[in-house]
Amino acid sequence: MHDSGTIPESAGRAEAPGGVDGEGVEPRTSAAAAHTTGLVRGFVRRLLLSEYFVLWLMIIYFLALLPFLPSLSNPANLANILSNVWPLLAVAVGQTFVLTIAGIDLSQGAVVGLTSVVLGMLVATQASPEILSNASIWGSILTEEGGLFNGLAFAVPAAIAVMLAVGAVVGLFNGVAVAYFRMPAFMVTLVSLIVFSAFALWITQSENISDFPPGLVSLGKSPIVSVFLGAAAESRVLRRELYPIVTYPMLISLALAISAHFLLSRTTFGRHVFAIGLNRKAAEISGVPAARVIVLVFVISGFCAAVGSLLYSTRLETGMPSLGQGAFLLDVIGATVIGGISLFGGKAKIVWTFLGVLFFALLSNTLNLMNLSSFHIDMMKGAVILSAALLDATRRRIMAREG
Repeated sequence: MHDSGTIPESAGRAEAPGGVDGEGVEPRTSAAAAHTTGLVRGFVRRLLLSEYFVLWLMIIYFLALLPFLPSLSNPANLANILSNVWPLLAVAVGQTFVLTIAGIDLSQGAVVGLTSVVLGMLVATQASPEILSNASIWGSILTEEGGLFNGLAFAVPAAIAVMLAVGAVVGLFNGVAVAYFRMPAFMVTLVSLIVFSAFALWITQSENISDFPPGLVSLGKSPIVSVFLGAAAESRVLRRELYPIVTYPMLISLALAISAHFLLSRTTFGRHVFAIGLNRKAAEISGVPAARVIVLVFVISGFCAAVGSLLYSTRLETGMPSLGQGAFLLDVIGATVIGGISLFGGKAKIVWTFLGVLFFALLSNTLNLMNLSSFHIDMMKGAVILSAALLDATRRRIMAREG
């Protein structure tokens, strides 16, 4: 007989969703967590392997600092950032070619300083004996009446041609030593850095050569197209400011970058450059003239450094033997590496170099807006370069694991 006072054991207990006693809750939660983790990992992996990682990083960096640095978005500051991009881009394009063959060119800073002096001693309209009389070139190449080419009909084009040739010759020296004597690029270009930097300082006794002709100065300063942007308050009167949009340095650097892009991606020479960077011995076995290509790569690097020197010198209106010293090489290599150019060779795009230069110019600008000392700025740049190198190594491991 049924006992109505007895309550079944399961009657006072609610079943948990998914099964009796909560069975299936933990497996279902674990599966959801694993799915979320997989999505996050996939997103991070795609971001790390993205060709335009530095672009997203730059946008995030700009938006994150904008509330703390309101002047960052001012038209004047943006114009200043762009003005710093073009000379650095010209030099970084040359470094891109060398990094693509798994090399490095430490001599670019010396080329910048040396060719800046060459330009000054050829086109200076006058020179002060009180400052330059102890220089080795005084009385022969440089006098009180100016440089060697001063007064000639084609003084400026001839001087520019000479300084570009000097940069190419330094690159030729580096390339021959690396390609035919099998010397490490690091050692060869380090020696070139020391020797040619010292030579530039010696021939001028560490003095600058100023008084450039107006036509040459306009190359580095005069805008081609300007627009009115923003407004500035002056004595309670709002005044619109004129900002350069298209400049000669911009056109020169972009023309150089576009030419380099075509050379790397659309020519047999470019395919040979990538083949050497991936495996030089295998490239030579396949018939690639590795030695000749390596020499040409270093010549291009020296030439591009001379172009950058031209833009820097005309902007400063001075031939400076110390122009490429200090943290200059840090900026060049840092910009190329953070843009995605592999330190291990065989992986490069000029558009990556451009994005890296743009990010590095933005980084330098924001660090200056923070009123940091030069020591802290260099430390921050070094940390960014190290992070970029670690990122490059991480990308290689991910691709090797997936490949």
